[in-house]
Amino acid sequence: MRELAFRCTEVRADRHAAGPTLVLRLRITAPARTRVHALALRCQLRIEPARRAYDEAEGERLTALFGERSRWGSTLNPIQFAEVPLMVPGFTGESEIDLPVPCTYDLDIAATRYFRALESGDVPLLLLFSGTVFSGPAGFHVTPVPWDLEAAVRLPVKVWREMMEQHFPGCGWVRLPADVLDELLAFRTRRSLPSWESTVRALLGAADTRGTADTTTHAADAGDDPVGGAPGPAGTS
Repeated sequence: MRELAFRCTEVRADRHAAGPTLVLRLRITAPARTRVHALALRCQLRIEPARRAYDEAEGERLTALFGERSRWGSTLNPIQFAEVPLMVPGFTGESEIDLPVPCTYDLDIAATRYFRALESGDVPLLLLFSGTVFSGPAGFHVTPVPWDLEAAVRLPVKVWREMMEQHFPGCGWVRLPADVLDELLAFRTRRSLPSWESTVRALLGAADTRGTADTTTHAADAGDDPVGGAPGPAGTS
């Protein structure tokens, strides 16, 4: 059914969800007086990073995703955000329905790293639709949702940050392999550390101390090396 149209009228966070969840309010329009018995919908959400500007601090944090700003003309490519199914009940002419989108705070996911890098403004999203339409005045006509149907929407960064703050107040989330977690737990137990935060801080402190010691040693070695520019013994030619 090529006459279908989609529009996103609202983006909000679901404050009652067990985990971080965005809710997109969809308005679905079919031809007037056309009976849609059901709509089995799939929605792909894609971030369009080239459709907004970035300040200096945001640009630095996005270097890991897109490289240096001088390369953004070729690297600022769309990022896959989510793909969710939705079963739309029957309607005639027009219907509105909520599309729940579960989110993650896993910093190994490109979309999460992108969101976290932004301070303010909006995130440009593109919704791409596919699926199956069951329609007809009598019986069922089964037709695919045209592959070129889409809708653009802007997600306020503030909404995403407040949603994550609700579920992970003042915290982040890092995924680690099981063997690394076992080593961290053993380290924490040996040191009798009270929390994971203190465990990571202890490791960071040890790394900083070692880095300072290595720098001092290298500097001392360079000062004692005649090849490095130090003066040789008196009387040498």
